[in-house]
Amino acid sequence: MTHPLMTKELIAQHGLTEEEYQKIIAILAREPNLTELGMFSVMWSEHCSYKSSRAFLKRLPTEGPQVVHGPGENAGVIDIGDGLVAVFKMESHNHPSFIEPYQGAATGVGGILRDVFTMGARPIALLNALRFGPLDRPKNRYLFRGVVSGIAGYGNCVGVPTVGGEVCFNEIYNKNPLVNVFCLGIARRDKIFLGRAVGEGNPVLYIGAKTGRDGIHGATMASDSFEEGEESKRPTVQVGDPFTEKLLIEACLELMDKDLLIGIQDMGAAGLTSSSCEMASRGDSGIELELASVPRREPGMTPYELLLSESQERMLLVAKPGREGDVLDICKKWDLAAAVVGRVTADGMLRVKDQGVTVAEVPARALADDAPKYERPAAAPPYQDHLQSLQLEVIAEPKDCNTVLETLLTSPTIAHKGWIFEQYDHMVQTNTLVRPGADAAVLRLKGTDKALAVTTDCNSLYCVLNPYIGAASAVAEAARNLVCVGARPLALTDCLNFGNPERPDIMWQFVLAVEGIADACRALEIPVVSGNVSFYNETGGLSIYPTPGIGMVGILEHADRSVTPGFKGEGDQILLIGETGEDLGGTEYLRCVHSREQGTPPVLNLERERAVQRLLLAAVDRGLVRSAHDCSEGGLAVAVAESCLSSEPACGARIVLKQKRLRRDSLLFGESQSRIVVSVKSTDLRAFEKLGREAAVPMEQIGAVGGAHLVMAICDERGTTTTWIDRPCQALAEGWRSALANLMASTPSAEGRDA
Repeated sequence: MTHPLMTKELIAQHGLTEEEYQKIIAILAREPNLTELGMFSVMWSEHCSYKSSRAFLKRLPTEGPQVVHGPGENAGVIDIGDGLVAVFKMESHNHPSFIEPYQGAATGVGGILRDVFTMGARPIALLNALRFGPLDRPKNRYLFRGVVSGIAGYGNCVGVPTVGGEVCFNEIYNKNPLVNVFCLGIARRDKIFLGRAVGEGNPVLYIGAKTGRDGIHGATMASDSFEEGEESKRPTVQVGDPFTEKLLIEACLELMDKDLLIGIQDMGAAGLTSSSCEMASRGDSGIELELASVPRREPGMTPYELLLSESQERMLLVAKPGREGDVLDICKKWDLAAAVVGRVTADGMLRVKDQGVTVAEVPARALADDAPKYERPAAAPPYQDHLQSLQLEVIAEPKDCNTVLETLLTSPTIAHKGWIFEQYDHMVQTNTLVRPGADAAVLRLKGTDKALAVTTDCNSLYCVLNPYIGAASAVAEAARNLVCVGARPLALTDCLNFGNPERPDIMWQFVLAVEGIADACRALEIPVVSGNVSFYNETGGLSIYPTPGIGMVGILEHADRSVTPGFKGEGDQILLIGETGEDLGGTEYLRCVHSREQGTPPVLNLERERAVQRLLLAAVDRGLVRSAHDCSEGGLAVAVAESCLSSEPACGARIVLKQKRLRRDSLLFGESQSRIVVSVKSTDLRAFEKLGREAAVPMEQIGAVGGAHLVMAICDERGTTTTWIDRPCQALAEGWRSALANLMASTPSAEGRDA
């Protein structure tokens, strides 16, 4: 094998340090050639190897009686009874979506779908978690519009409903938007497939779309910080074809149903290199590939390009002995390119040939598992004390709370997200029981009485102020979202978005966030079964806020008992479960009204959180709950308003709060944790309150549903009641529902690409 002289510049261009290059030489007992250098470059990238995070991810709890397969496979698998399993994962496609928003988001959806159906599951739901800069900037509107269109275009065409998600807007994401996508699938427990290559001599097949030059070094690009002008990297963004993906789903599920396969793996980041070395490493085997057999759509592709291409809609299979002909016949029926491209070997090597000539020969485990593992320095930044300092006495309490409420309801982070989800087909497959706009989506499990609930959540502002509390709160709120629709949380996947891990302050954020997730998961008995780490979300030295996104799945034993946030009937009693404190730090109120991102996030008592969630589930099980809605951004006033505005038609409510020596902005707009607004029939009030006393959970009856206005008053210690909010619900609804659409209507879709 010949190779060009390995220069420091060439090694650096491949994202490898001199120390890492010396480790490669030690593994191979020689210098690598250019093709092998490219293979190590992508597999040892942060995106593929998790070299800065692996040591800390081991702290997450990953086991439980419901866990069938935890982290390490393409997706997590949990038992949901009736011989069925739920398969799910969350992934990031941040850098590609900044460079080319439509295709970046679309291929993110395609990739997460493949992670799920690779396991033998039929995808039944998609969600997303998005972060963008403010929409008053044309570039941000361009990115936002493109990403939403990409998610819609791919998901709608492939026939998998996008049923929910979340989005926040903050200046910190101007140069680094986040696009995280989640997929849930269902499989039979006895029909789970793993990405392993075993059985010496067994045929290795390539199926799906043909290989082109798109996406080469995509994994390396995703493992690097941005600088100004990164749009020039557009050629590294993959191009997706949802119609081919649909054919690929059906072909793979048929191959699995007919028991033709031993192992199967998506060609995701790092393409043919990652799929082959990971399958071989998991199976403690080797693979020999013949590149001349790889279907391709462009002439003259080199081995380097074929191995590193990230062309979409491709899978690598290990078939049972003698069944490769059956595999090829099924692929032909589904109009997919397919070819036998290699065989399983017993020597542990990934051996790559091109027309019989060996062009790369590397131990599979060295690529897949033996990347360097770093425990990088971690230290709190000097600005942290300033971030957490907040003197409430210098912040004036609002005199016009009506205006504050209207400001919050029309803030893009809180405003109704209809502009987004109305572009999605959320009813395809006819499983969706609770649609987008609730605390969580609910999907029926056909053939059973059960349903699954899914949600995504994270408050990034909490996380920059206190990474531990912020990450723990993301777990708690995701679980609370599920409980609010009547589901018992089962397990979660995470998508941990951070800046440059080579900076001690970023690693400090990351380590604390992992600890927060771990402690919350243990307290709430929710294991982590899959996930993703996305580092280097940084441009020009400015990092994003730490954003450890949480995707969570829960189960309803009786699908017909699902709950929604909208108030249901005149005269229903409104209760607040949980307690309100002086929790203004990190709130949307403080940010929107006072232009401050400061303070300590609301304190989270995990024991109280667990008790609140168990109480609500017990009440739902007894049929006592008419509506339930989590208190989060915007506090109690926004939660009550959203419950009014989510009714069909919008209805009013009259609320009276006890002052309890708290500021009125804390009472109305503070974001104390572990609180849920619930409505019950008057005849069920005593039964609900009895459950609360038995659970030792604080709650109070705060008002009743009725009228056309939202009225919120505060009763002081002398018994004097003062009304602070009194607005027609119709007017509130118009502002809340139109705010996002109005912002997006302010620019043509083509404007803003380079603004």
